[in-house]
Amino acid sequence: MSETAALQTTLAAEHAAVYMYGVLGGRTSRAATPQLFDAVSSAYAAHRARRDHLVRELTDLGVDPVAADPAYEPPRPLDTPAQVERAGLDLERSCARTYAYLVASTVEDRRRWAVEALNETAVRELAFRGTPETFPGADEHADR
Repeated sequence: MSETAALQTTLAAEHAAVYMYGVLGGRTSRAATPQLFDAVSSAYAAHRARRDHLVRELTDLGVDPVAADPAYEPPRPLDTPAQVERAGLDLERSCARTYAYLVASTVEDRRRWAVEALNETAVRELAFRGTPETFPGADEHADR
C-alpha cells in the first residue's frame, strides 16, 4: 500500500477516535471521576491534533483528505466508569494498531512522526488501565 493510502487510513481512524472520545466525554464527570474525565479529555485533544496534522500532510501532498463518517457506532453499554474506561482502552489499542501500520508504511520524517504517535498512543493506554506492551500495536507480539 502506498504512503498516501496509509495516511488516509490513519486519518480515517483519527476521525473515528475524535468522534468516540466526544461520546466518551459525554459519559464522564469531572466531579465524580476526575481521573477518567482527564484521561478522556486529554485523549480527545491529542487525537484532534493528530487528525489535524494528517489533514495538513495530505493537503500538502495535493490529496483530498478522507472525510469523517457522519456518525460512528459507539460500544455498548457505556453506563459505568469502568465501561467508559474499557472503551477508551479499546480505542487506544485500535489506534496503536493503525499507527504501527503507518510506521511500516512510511519513511523518514513521516515515519518518525508515526513512531511518536504510536508511542504516545501506547502510553495513553495506561491511563485507561492498559498494560505496557513490548510491541504496541502488533497483536501478534502482544504480551496480554
